[in-house]
Amino acid sequence: MMKMSIIKHFDKRSGITYVYESTSYWDKEKQQPRSHRTLIGKIDKETGEMIPTDGRGKKRMAKAAEAVSKPKQGPVPSLLTEKYFYGATYLLDQIGKETGISEDLKACFPEDYKKILSIAYFLILEDNNPLSRFGKWSKLHKHPYGKDIPSQRSSELFQSITEEAKMRFFRLQGKRRIEKEYWAYDTTSISSYSEKLKQVKYGKNKDNEPLAQINLALLFGETSGLPFYFRKVAGNIPDVKTINELVRKLDILGYGKIKLVMDRGFYSTANINDLYKGHHKFIVGASTSLSYAKAYIKEIGDSMQNYARYNEQYEVYIASKTISWDYTQDRPYKGDPITGDRRMYLHLYYNPEKAVEDGKQFNRYLKKLENELLSGKHDSAHENAYKKYFTVKKTPVRGIQIEPIDKAMAEAGKLHGYFILLSNKVKDPVAALELYRTRDVVEKAFGNLKERLNCRRTLVSSDQSLDGKIFVEFIALIYLSYIKKKMEEKKLFSKYTLQGLLDELDVIECFSEPGKALIQGEVLKKQEQLYIDMGVKPLLAKPSEV
Repeated sequence: MMKMSIIKHFDKRSGITYVYESTSYWDKEKQQPRSHRTLIGKIDKETGEMIPTDGRGKKRMAKAAEAVSKPKQGPVPSLLTEKYFYGATYLLDQIGKETGISEDLKACFPEDYKKILSIAYFLILEDNNPLSRFGKWSKLHKHPYGKDIPSQRSSELFQSITEEAKMRFFRLQGKRRIEKEYWAYDTTSISSYSEKLKQVKYGKNKDNEPLAQINLALLFGETSGLPFYFRKVAGNIPDVKTINELVRKLDILGYGKIKLVMDRGFYSTANINDLYKGHHKFIVGASTSLSYAKAYIKEIGDSMQNYARYNEQYEVYIASKTISWDYTQDRPYKGDPITGDRRMYLHLYYNPEKAVEDGKQFNRYLKKLENELLSGKHDSAHENAYKKYFTVKKTPVRGIQIEPIDKAMAEAGKLHGYFILLSNKVKDPVAALELYRTRDVVEKAFGNLKERLNCRRTLVSSDQSLDGKIFVEFIALIYLSYIKKKMEEKKLFSKYTLQGLLDELDVIECFSEPGKALIQGEVLKKQEQLYIDMGVKPLLAKPSEV
């Protein structure tokens, strides 16, 4: 009995794959199986099809070609089914819908919004990892862009993010915030090794690093707990100088009447006058050494610590009064100032524990001044303090003699434990304190920005790349702020760290196959509850419910 089959043979010398028709039969004389091969063609390297050797035996060659291309019978495994981690990126997808981030990004960056989202997801889920690791992460996770973004492509993406598109995004996000809420405003310094960036300057580095820096200013919604605007500031510009430009930018964005909450670093007579001029509302911390603050502390005297003034929630004694602000506005065309009185609320707070700490810190400060005077190594910034707190005598015999000015030190001690807030809107001192403490969300956000989002030191070499990179990190910060706020509301920090919660969801898998609906893996009850706590539609265990 003869059997016919098609055999392909690769010739290493010529690099050609030949196709033979092989006929097997039983040799009766030699009592063994034998075969006979006939060359019928070769395989085209580009198309993979068989090219006949000649025009003879066309039926036989057509049959052989069909046999070469025809797959074997039986089950055909799907080579396109892919498995990804899905649970954490699904959470971010839902947060993007809830906050309008994905919709606003699509409107402002129609060609690149998926790339921006995917890099933001990576920054959130891969704690403090460099972007060079994106490729590995991309292979394992389902994300908006769905493909790798090499370092060169991410650099091009950062450079393509324009100021106009960013401002449009800020405008869209700002409209989603509650108009009546106060906005917490603060700045932080970001150190840089680059000498090519225009705004990298030496200034007061808030991380105490001996590097040049840029400053980053952030605005957070007091109710939403989410950032919606940032701007980059030259590193040598102090906080107090940023308010005028902030107000101008917010006016350009069409935000209308704004309500700012700021710490004492932003207090200045000029800033307060500018805020009054624009009819903006504010709560700002201020120094107790201001004349009207010292006068009120003296007026209150020992009655500040009366039981009736004690607030149990914040563990402080509280007093408040209405004062008159001496308003001045220059008229540039006429050259004369407009003056008048404006109503302002002065809120005074006293914390006994703060008084003790202030006293210790003041004594350390005095000792430092004394040592500088005795050593002769003066600090030019301390010259006024030397004269205020010490009398210095120098004789040939006894050398330098230092005597404290007790009255000046005692006067300073009377301010220990006090702090004040000023507002042109909030009359209730407790409400003012509550709003002022929303600044904590900005300070925590700066921690997230620098630690989790790998933004402690800038390594980019152009201003355009830096602006784009910070914008993508800002997008990631919105997601992180949303998650942290929900965790605080649901008291989840007693069970999880932020990274721990993301890791708990990140293990949920999904299976993707072309032309078919996404199939998710198993979801535990506690994972389903985490989605509910995050305020998003949970993934369910049954594929029919996905």
